[in-house]
Amino acid sequence: MNRLLSACILLVGVSASLLLDSCRKNDGPINNGNDAAAYSSDVLDKWMTLQLRLMKNATGIPNQAFSRHYAYSGIAALESIAPGLSPHTSSLRNWNGLTGLPAASHTVKYYYPANANASLAAINKAMFPNANAADKQAIDSLESALNNEFLATIPAERIAQSADFGKAVAAAVFNWAETDGYKDASKPFTVPTGDGFWKPVAPSTAGPATPYWGNNRNVVAGSLNNTQAPAPIAYSITPGSPFHNMVKEVYDASKSLTDDQKAMAIYWRDVPGVTSPGHWVSILQQVIKKHHARLDKAVLAYALSGAAVNDALITCWKSKYQYFLLRPATYIRDIMGHTWDPYITTPGHPEYSSAHSALSGAAAAVIEKIFGNGGSFTDHTYDYLGFPSRPYQSIMAIAEEAGLSRFYAGIHYKPSIDAGLNQGKKVANNIFHKQLQD
Repeated sequence: MNRLLSACILLVGVSASLLLDSCRKNDGPINNGNDAAAYSSDVLDKWMTLQLRLMKNATGIPNQAFSRHYAYSGIAALESIAPGLSPHTSSLRNWNGLTGLPAASHTVKYYYPANANASLAAINKAMFPNANAADKQAIDSLESALNNEFLATIPAERIAQSADFGKAVAAAVFNWAETDGYKDASKPFTVPTGDGFWKPVAPSTAGPATPYWGNNRNVVAGSLNNTQAPAPIAYSITPGSPFHNMVKEVYDASKSLTDDQKAMAIYWRDVPGVTSPGHWVSILQQVIKKHHARLDKAVLAYALSGAAVNDALITCWKSKYQYFLLRPATYIRDIMGHTWDPYITTPGHPEYSSAHSALSGAAAAVIEKIFGNGGSFTDHTYDYLGFPSRPYQSIMAIAEEAGLSRFYAGIHYKPSIDAGLNQGKKVANNIFHKQLQD
């Protein structure tokens, strides 16, 4: 009981602190520049816009792998302004094995937008080494333009000291990122065989993608505790069985898709687009603007939502390769005997649980914890592709639609969507409750 009460007090304290920060006037620095909440989040907004461009233009990176770019950029930004964070905000920085961070100077009055600018420039250069020449130039140009803007009112020495700290943080975060296991995600893998097991969905003949992604190190200590999905419905080819009915539900829905259901499936396809993790970077960017969030709160949301997305996909991938469940198209074609194609192309990895649901549930839960429900929200992520914007009643409603879109797309069963959403929400809850587990 005392533990539960402590949890409630902690979360109320975090929420109250963030709410107070969000209500401060959007003007010049306070506390002589020592408080990160003194500044607007404009610098982060500009870097999020550029990161979306980098994600959209990147090649040769699996969709789920962009979770790393999101997570590590956010962590680098947050750690770069760490000397100016409130104790409540700092208590949420529970990185799993991050070492080598520079010590902040007690004699330097950091200009936190410059800290974040240098850190985000350095981490994006490191995380997108194969970006095209124009995008690499865009990174340098944005960093330089922001520095020149700062120098118009802030002494050069203070900007230089702030930038040096931000770059040192980014170097430590990137070195840590390089040891998280992602390089081994596509090692040779022995494909199991058996009734109900995944196999390539024609026309693809490739083996399952990134089979060892679930072995990656999570970025928040304790985030994966008790997050594994329960066993899926028992496989059966018997008509009327729970498994057969589950697949038939996908097939029947595909025969009467409404225009909105088709639009939903295409909208959440995300590739081509800004990628699925990138879609949530865009949503968060819009939420930050809606709430006029200060630098500390905006960067905290960026770091923790990215961390949640990254870690949710790790636990999701563990489930995928533990259960190795076949996709709807395989069952509908091979067992039901129908000539059938899903509405969008089936991804090249096992079905259970749903990755879209896991990452979306995680991101939405973090955003709601930091900003509250926030009421209605309209997503404009794919305006640039000519797609109509999509309205929602809440942030979590976005995550629920992201998952459901995969059902209408013909690539997921509904229980897999529910399992993924629960995994993502559990990861987010673990991130905010980590202090009570130590």
